[in-house]
Amino acid sequence: MGAVERAKWRPEDGPASQQDMRRRNLVLVLAAVAAQGPLSRADVAGRIGLTRPAVSSLVDELIGRGALTEAETTSGGRVGRPGRALAVSRQGPAGLGLEIGVAHLTACVADLRGEPRVWRRVERANAGRSPGQVLAEVSALGAEAEAEAAALGLRVEGRVLAVPGVVANAPRGLVERAPNLGWHAVRLADHWPDPDTVPEPENEANLGALAEYWNAEQPVETFVHVSAEAGIGAALVIDGQLFRGARGFAGELGHIPVQPEGAPCACGARGCLEQYAGEAAVLREAGLAQPLSGPADDPVALLAERAGAGHAPTLRALDRAGHALGLALASAVELIDPDGLVLGGAYAELAEWLLPSVRAELAVRVTVRPWAAEALRSSALGRRGPVLGAAQMTVRRIMADPTRLPAG
Repeated sequence: MGAVERAKWRPEDGPASQQDMRRRNLVLVLAAVAAQGPLSRADVAGRIGLTRPAVSSLVDELIGRGALTEAETTSGGRVGRPGRALAVSRQGPAGLGLEIGVAHLTACVADLRGEPRVWRRVERANAGRSPGQVLAEVSALGAEAEAEAAALGLRVEGRVLAVPGVVANAPRGLVERAPNLGWHAVRLADHWPDPDTVPEPENEANLGALAEYWNAEQPVETFVHVSAEAGIGAALVIDGQLFRGARGFAGELGHIPVQPEGAPCACGARGCLEQYAGEAAVLREAGLAQPLSGPADDPVALLAERAGAGHAPTLRALDRAGHALGLALASAVELIDPDGLVLGGAYAELAEWLLPSVRAELAVRVTVRPWAAEALRSSALGRRGPVLGAAQMTVRRIMADPTRLPAG
């Protein structure tokens, strides 16, 4: 960790600024321990530039809120009493992430270190079902995950729901549209069984991109993350911040036309990327009719199995999809000037066969700015990205403001 700017307070700022300064110092202590722990109180004081008494007071508050733990450590062969070291708690505060997919429901609980401690997934055909039915089932799955987390000593402090659709910036809590589910203007609070546990909705592609950024060893600050399930979604991270657009509609890459006079799309336009690189299009081109008969009826796993076995129609379908995807991403590169492109979700699991054709398209179409082939890569998170990002969103908010936690 580099030098940390110390919080400053001026007498004329008044009591509110003293509160702000303490909150900021709590963040500095928690961040230092998270980045370099376990640390002693003296180590923390030295790293953030505060006095030991000030750090001790802040540490006591963070322990009381359940964010830090302090335990004895060995003396490392030195004579004297064992030291005491601080670490971010593996129990206590946690975030619950939920996800509604077209064909599944998922729940994940992450502890304050961001580590997933509980995973639950059920296969469920959600397209065309009423929002009330689907939300009741994902609520029940979340309750099961919370109960399992509680047995591990974890306490859920926030809930975020990943949805395959557009979530309005205002009012929050409104899923503007999720065409692959058949939803329009769904307000979660109107359908959620328990008014005390209504989650915050967020677009699944956005959460996948945030998970990619938060979990990368060397994160790229500005990138485009593109993923696919029944539809195609993209998310923009610019200078480390998610860009949602003026109304929350940013990232609709699936409806960029790649063939202006091409196949009609369900959105009403023609030639959209989803008609050439979406799941249904690839399955159709590969000659794989529905209902599927393959690895657990998972279309992505089936495509990967067939491609790995050298099935020619599947290989052609993935090559065609890669070229269409590359065409759309070339436009994004020229417009946004990102440092990188990431294939997430189902695309990550098919990257072996998609990357060559995507790279080939980018090589001939990105001409205004320099572009390196290695700037395009696949995500290690795969289809787990959105629900992990949903769980970690609460964790990140706590790390940015520990006073969100109840005082001990």
